[in-house]
Amino acid sequence: VQLQASGGGLVQAGGSLRLSCAASGRTFYNYRVGWFRQAPGKEQEFVAAIDAGSRRSYYGDSMKGRFTISMDNAKNTVNLQMNNLRSEDTAVYYCGAGRPLLSEISRPSGYGYWGQGTQVTVSS
Repeated sequence: VQLQASGGGLVQAGGSLRLSCAASGRTFYNYRVGWFRQAPGKEQEFVAAIDAGSRRSYYGDSMKGRFTISMDNAKNTVNLQMNNLRSEDTAVYYCGAGRPLLSEISRPSGYGYWGQGTQVTVSS
């Protein structure tokens, strides 16, 4: 499966952005799709994930209540709605697809397919 991430940009603190991860080659059926981010000089950080079957969602601690992950079957995309953005949310955001165990859902190693990344910059 090929993934294409989009929707990044420059936004002021407190603003919102919606990222999309589009799949081609096959659908997200039976996959878990995750968003990770990486800021300069920092390790990759888990943002959110969704199970395509149950639609259950999972979030990193600092994203809870601000970010919402969802799946659009018709468009074969996974969206990440980010509200109340902070300067510390500035990073390159990547989407990944795979079949990680629940215990591994927040680990990049659980995902075998990756998009190219999209830059999110939050100005304070």
